[in-house]
Amino acid sequence: MFRSLLRQRLRRDWLQLLLWILATVLMAYSGFAGVAQSYATHKDRVEVLAAVMANPVIMMFRGLPSGASEGQFLSFEILPWLAMLAALMSTFLAVRHTRGDEEAGRTELLAATPAGRALPTVATIVHGVAANVVLGVLVALALAGSKLPAAGSWLTGAVSATTGIAFLGIGLIAAQLMRTSRGANSLTVWVLVGTFLINGIGNVAGTPSNDLTRISSSGLVWLSPFGWAEQARPFDTDDAWPALLGLGFGLVLAVGSAALQSVRDIGEGFIPARPGRVFARPALSSPHALVWRLTNGAIIGWAVGGALTGVLATKLSGLAGQISGQNPAVEQILDKIGKAGNLEETVVSVFFTMMGILAACAAVQILARARQEEAHGTAEIVLAQPVGRVRWLLDYLLVATIAIAIIVAATMLAAFAGLAGNEDASALAKVVTVVGLGQGLAACVFTALTALVFVLLPRGTIAIAWTLVMLATVFGLFGPLFGLPEWTTRFSPFAVTPIISDGTTDLRGTWWLVIIVAVVATASLTLMRRRELRPAA
Repeated sequence: MFRSLLRQRLRRDWLQLLLWILATVLMAYSGFAGVAQSYATHKDRVEVLAAVMANPVIMMFRGLPSGASEGQFLSFEILPWLAMLAALMSTFLAVRHTRGDEEAGRTELLAATPAGRALPTVATIVHGVAANVVLGVLVALALAGSKLPAAGSWLTGAVSATTGIAFLGIGLIAAQLMRTSRGANSLTVWVLVGTFLINGIGNVAGTPSNDLTRISSSGLVWLSPFGWAEQARPFDTDDAWPALLGLGFGLVLAVGSAALQSVRDIGEGFIPARPGRVFARPALSSPHALVWRLTNGAIIGWAVGGALTGVLATKLSGLAGQISGQNPAVEQILDKIGKAGNLEETVVSVFFTMMGILAACAAVQILARARQEEAHGTAEIVLAQPVGRVRWLLDYLLVATIAIAIIVAATMLAAFAGLAGNEDASALAKVVTVVGLGQGLAACVFTALTALVFVLLPRGTIAIAWTLVMLATVFGLFGPLFGLPEWTTRFSPFAVTPIISDGTTDLRGTWWLVIIVAVVATASLTLMRRRELRPAA
């Protein structure tokens, strides 16, 4: 029975896991190629590390400096992101096969067989651990194949895998606490973001070495799985024991989740649902108002993230001139990503690319909600009213577009506030406006693409849509940094939006993005007219 459950999970997940693992391995391999190409000399790497240590904002979003060799610098550049990809893969896997199956009714059916309630959870744990082991081994082989030291390569793969296992346990616990898969996924993402920031703050509060190539972190990093991964210091001291913390933490939480499951009723969670109103508000009298009510909490969360990004964009740009004067290598790094004019304009462009990614994630989450409503049978209740299929999908498209507008507006307003006291405020305000609107347009591309996938391949909506965002992020944000060919970045909508270069607006691929949004959105609405509802598998 156990082997049958494991095969069933592999059959359901093989494509999603393949994409997650390949993206992580590609980042590891391309990261080395980018370091070898862009920071070929020891002097280049030392200059960048010194610049980063001089700026706490940059430090929070990078790895732990542990030296200036190629391997050490590579670990500083990409280790947190390798761990984050493994963590996201693991949390989504954990929730999908626990709370997701419970919502779909599969858990109750399995509980009526000799498998009982415990065996499916055990199969999920083994499935998640195995996926992370494969990820870790392939990352290690990719780095070792790049002629990096074997010990550091295998340790990098190991800490990526153990971080994933730690978040596998967090996802399993969240699935027991929350009553819905959406709530469990939201909780795990907030834990991931929180622990990532805690690790960054712990590194910023650390003590730099005299040569500014290494930092001794503060004790705060030990509260984060990302901190455990970085304290292993691959290619430096190669300490394996911090990696065991992630492994032990994940397995303890996994066992705890099985214990929690045994004492609760199927369909319930330890955090009770908020009671609903006896009578609906008058505003909740239309289909699009219902969509807004179902998704407004997530929209607020993404908008807060956008506002934080906007403040960082303009506050960091104010320090750009100083950093550039001390380390010209920093300007080269940012120019590869931003493609803008002076360094301040480039910094704003880079941060607003991150805002575009946040807006795209919000849009995908809203369209994915349509698939969840369909799979759970609640969409059928709405469509039994005088609401057509096209109108129903159009409401989700409209709310997703409004969400993008809200996130863009929050980011731009925060960026304008961050410009207070900046001598070049008017010029940067123009950059904020043009780049912000352009990245909002890029996010709309994913709204339309997700709608089309929902119409044509409904059961693959969530996996395919998130994969498209992930690939666009890798190629658009990290591709230039890792030295990938320029033509590959053009596949990412985030990389072809308008920019300001020395005061001049370059529209780049704006009209192509407009055409794609219009054509794909129209096609999805047209095809939806004849599509039948598809319940969960």
